[in-house]
Amino acid sequence: MDGMSMSSSPAPEGPWLVAGLGNPGPEYAGNRHNIGFMVADLLAERIRSKFKTHKSRAQVVEGRIGGQRVVLAKPMTFMNLSGGPVTALRDFYKVPTGQIIAVHDELDIDYPTLRLKLGGGDNGHNGLKSITKSLGPDYLRVRCGIGRPPGRMDVAAFVLKDFSSTERKELDWFVDRSADAVEALISDGLERAQSTYNS
Repeated sequence: MDGMSMSSSPAPEGPWLVAGLGNPGPEYAGNRHNIGFMVADLLAERIRSKFKTHKSRAQVVEGRIGGQRVVLAKPMTFMNLSGGPVTALRDFYKVPTGQIIAVHDELDIDYPTLRLKLGGGDNGHNGLKSITKSLGPDYLRVRCGIGRPPGRMDVAAFVLKDFSSTERKELDWFVDRSADAVEALISDGLERAQSTYNS
């Protein structure tokens, strides 16, 4: 050994992959289901980079967060086919599954609350269902709470509606906090990020 500390772990082979989930097209842009896209857009803004079309059927930005190489992605398939582009990007960039972060809306968490976790079920979320089918469940999730639909409103109709005027008052703050949580996952690891953001 050349005097280097034995305890330093080897650098991970591939970059981090942050997949913000949503539906492509202007008519979906403000939907609750598209909060993953909103977070990805803000992260791209923070690293001063613009999304470019990638052959994996996703829009992609490459940059650094907290000194780590990061690929930000917005799958351009519809939500229920998100697994295809995410898997193609994983293979293209050689990303270990434990360095894949899906940012998505979550019905079972109140708005505007965040939960970070590794693995688990898809909870009926079609984007996660598609990714899990391709990758298995062991990727990280930034779960952006949107709450349950009021009254007897259909879940599908609820997630494909824009945030209400009341919700929009906190939306910028919520997207900002969600982007902070992604950065913390990459810089500080899951446990430290959870202790900050799962409150």
